[in-house]
Amino acid sequence: MVRFAILAAVVALGLVGCGAKDATTTPATGKGPQPNGGEGPRAGGPSLAEARKGFVTKLKRRERADEPVDEPPANTFRKVQYDAPVGKCAAYLTPDPKDGKKRPAIVWITGGDCNTIGDVWSRKPASNDQTARQYRDAGLVMMFPSLRGGNDNPGVQENFYGEVDDVIAAADYLAKLDYVDPKRVYLGGHSTGGTLVMLVAAVPNPFRAAFSFGPADDIANYGGQFTEAVNLSDAREVELRSPANWVHSISCPTFVFEGTVNGNLGALQSMESASTNPKAKFVPVEGANHFSILAPVNGVIARKLIADTGPEPNIAFTAAELNRLFGR
Repeated sequence: MVRFAILAAVVALGLVGCGAKDATTTPATGKGPQPNGGEGPRAGGPSLAEARKGFVTKLKRRERADEPVDEPPANTFRKVQYDAPVGKCAAYLTPDPKDGKKRPAIVWITGGDCNTIGDVWSRKPASNDQTARQYRDAGLVMMFPSLRGGNDNPGVQENFYGEVDDVIAAADYLAKLDYVDPKRVYLGGHSTGGTLVMLVAAVPNPFRAAFSFGPADDIANYGGQFTEAVNLSDAREVELRSPANWVHSISCPTFVFEGTVNGNLGALQSMESASTNPKAKFVPVEGANHFSILAPVNGVIARKLIADTGPEPNIAFTAAELNRLFGR
């Protein structure tokens, strides 16, 4: 089962991310101690790929979901396996429409336990639609990859480290399909999935553009949730998993969205204020929250991706067009 969450005001914590199954949580605030005391890569320096080279993560715990992959409706998704660095991992994939066309495609990373996939096909309310169905409704091919240690996949969860390589492997699988345009493969994700999207965008990757909803800037702000495998007292382990350190390393157009109500707005503002990278765009949306932002904004993105047919990506957003979605 996909571990989606509901929003609750856990003000005393002010730290944890988009929640897990049967949990009430609040998104990360973007406040709190920053990796390396706010020094180092935040201002530039080595790329994330350079910093990861030769580094071997030392996990505090070896976490595995050990749960089967739910069967999707055959006319909506099919179960496939892609070759990740740890072995064959499961994914949901839009079936071939068999019309001879090559279509744009998006890899989507869910929130909560983003290593594990489940029901992403049942209709959800617009106030909290984490299925990203707007892309398949618009005609894009969708892939929801399960990552290392998720479901019954090989490996163990590394909480924002080895999963970066799994997402890229999923994109490589997707780009080779006969019905996918390999030059128009995109990446998106929400909450914990949004945090992972930013890390993927900061290493060499095959994506035309990336879309991150409500990421954390610093994984220490999850308060231990979704970071159970990480030794949070090790500054290097935290640094390599925290997007705020690597915004300068983002190489594909990357759009970061968050609502101004009850979400990770502080994280967005922190990264925006420190960024000089023109590839990274930060878009706060007036009147939206961490969950209500998804359905309307994904609908806008999906339409722009269908129209993005040129040799180079031509995608842009204005605050006005997104704020109007929420009556602002």
